[in-house]
Amino acid sequence: MEHWERQGVFLLNTALTVECHKPNSHAKHWERFTEMVIDYMSKNNDKLIFLLWGNNAKEKKKFIDGDKHYVLQSTHPSPFSFHRGFNTCDHFNKTNNYLEEKIMW
Repeated sequence: MEHWERQGVFLLNTALTVECHKPNSHAKHWERFTEMVIDYMSKNNDKLIFLLWGNNAKEKKKFIDGDKHYVLQSTHPSPFSFHRGFNTCDHFNKTNNYLEEKIMW
């Protein structure tokens, strides 16, 4: 992931901590913080790519200006939902294609 970071990739989960074996156990604690980060990134940047994976992430779409940014949505890549759409969403290729076509370096 260090390679991604050097390329400007910013990864953000909707919750940054969780109690062991209890999915979403800390989600409410992080909700406002992650919403503020997404809102700030959307308002203060152009041509970002948002990959919203899972229902929690999809709920954050309302904080993203879809006219300025590229937004892709899919199921979560966890083993529980991987085969319900994530395995065929092709988000990495779509992201690379968008970068090659739309972003002027």
